[in-house]
Amino acid sequence: MVQAILDELEGVIRLEDVTILVATGTHRANTDDEVRWMLGDEITSACRVVNHVARDESSLVDLGMIGGTIGDGVPVKLNREWMSADLRITTGFVEPHFFAGFSGGPKMVAPGLAGIDTVVTLHDATRIGHPNATWGVIEGNPVHDDVRAIARAAAPHFSMDVVLNSDQQVTGVYAGELFAMHAAACLQAKLDSMQQIDRPFDLVITSNSGYPLDQNLYQAVKGMSAAVRVVKSGGLIVCAAECRDGIPDHGSYAEILSSRPNPASLLEMIETPGYSEPDQWQVQIQAKIQMHARVLVKADRLSDSQLEAAHFEAIDDVQAVFEAAGNDASICVLPEGPQTIPFIS
Repeated sequence: MVQAILDELEGVIRLEDVTILVATGTHRANTDDEVRWMLGDEITSACRVVNHVARDESSLVDLGMIGGTIGDGVPVKLNREWMSADLRITTGFVEPHFFAGFSGGPKMVAPGLAGIDTVVTLHDATRIGHPNATWGVIEGNPVHDDVRAIARAAAPHFSMDVVLNSDQQVTGVYAGELFAMHAAACLQAKLDSMQQIDRPFDLVITSNSGYPLDQNLYQAVKGMSAAVRVVKSGGLIVCAAECRDGIPDHGSYAEILSSRPNPASLLEMIETPGYSEPDQWQVQIQAKIQMHARVLVKADRLSDSQLEAAHFEAIDDVQAVFEAAGNDASICVLPEGPQTIPFIS
């Protein structure tokens, strides 16, 4: 995608004048090896590549307040280099998202290039707990409504998104004005990735769609969130995720999980008015899943004690759980996890 855009700009903009911003949101910076894996050696060497750092106030510009549909508004701070650029272009991948509706599009601006206060407000307990903050819903979704409001205030001049198949091959390219192209990409992603079914299941086996999407336990909550939509109350979810990046060690996810003895008390703490911590949204969603069903996790790069500290049941063999369910159990398998979203009619 980046090479195609640079080819189009050849002769108009010099490569040494191009800055590629990695829209990390609140996540860790990409390593040099990861950047080269994404962009290739030629682009990485020719262009300046900058990881966005949400907690670096000196790298941010204060835009003031964007009125939200829920709450008193979002304090908006965005990446300074994004705001000062003569030409702003976003690239993204559109798939269903577990609380923003769909990925890609305006999410590249916020939370991708937003400051920590902006991200925390966009992901507060009220917004995340809203029934429309879910897979495949954009209109009336309080998270996505405010994300779009911020993107309008610092709009790209051109945007390009793709949809992918399970082999990570590009199956559709959408380009042009941000909101029009994203709406078209979301429509296709919904047709490709979301499937209506008629009943819930006793057991749902899911993944987080393999590397790099299953790089840590934090990300694996997305696969569980896809599964909980179609598991019976009191049923069983099994999630397989490699988690080569651990819990992870960065961010507040592990710290919040360890602060309370069980999912119910975590949910009570997070939903207390005034509570606000980075990564609380992931814990909030995880706790709600665990209030509905048991969750077992197979993670080759995490110990049993690490998983238990995160309030999960650790397993070594998914097949054994499948066999133990018995012949009478109704079973749903989501091999691609959050890239294949079932929903009950």
